Amino acid sequence: MPKIISIHSFRGGTGKSNMTANIASSLALHGKRVGIVDTDIQSPGIHVLFGMDEENMTRALNDYLWGECLIEDTAYIVTPPPVKEAGGTIYLIPSSIKPGEIARVLREGYDVARLIDGIRQLVDRLKLDYLLIDTHPGLNEETLLSITISDALVVILRPDNQDYQGTAVTVELARQLEVPKMFLLVNKVPAAFDREQVREKVAKTYNAQVAGVIQLTDEVVRLASGGVFCLLYPDHPVAKQIRGIADLIVA
Repeated sequence: MPKIISIHSFRGGTGKSNMTANIASSLALHGKRVGIVDTDIQSPGIHVLFGMDEENMTRALNDYLWGECLIEDTAYIVTPPPVKEAGGTIYLIPSSIKPGEIARVLREGYDVARLIDGIRQLVDRLKLDYLLIDTHPGLNEETLLSITISDALVVILRPDNQDYQGTAVTVELARQLEVPKMFLLVNKVPAAFDREQVREKVAKTYNAQVAGVIQLTDEVVRLASGGVFCLLYPDHPVAKQIRGIADLIVA
């Protein structure tokens, strides 16, 4: 049975898109067909992680939202070699990086119901096992509807007081929307922090399952969104942890 997973954070800068790309790749390494929709239309960027050249984007999610094409026309196969060797496939539905099209979204908005319909259509038309939604930070109509249709929600936060406060709002809304599964993922944890103490604090604060506590390492910093970490450093402790998180989310 296909599953839709929303990856969300209340604030920007949590590493949400990086984590989405890594979780998607980890799932695809099991030979699965995985789709990613970049619904962060105001500040898209996940395409960079898969080495996708903006010049080759003939269609983007924006075109579908404005009724100019079918949703499957915006899907690009971005399967990295290790995933291809494992028999998996990754499709990316990017948002446009063109300034004029971003400005149009800000000025005119778009039909959120059409976005939700398109997400459902993608699962069927691309025969996906998993579809990951990389949401826009914060809370808006698109985010709420994406959460509503999801089988699981992953809320990413940093060990930061502002993140803690904003995450509390997201968690409460997710409970009101009765999301079947919800996980918290603490990212970018400084090496000086005790990860187990961070896990215990977050679990107690939100009374929710903590899928993982990811330390910020030099390798992650140096990569600087230059690829998908778990594929480039498969034996790194962080990569192994992410693979475990992916398995937990879809269990």
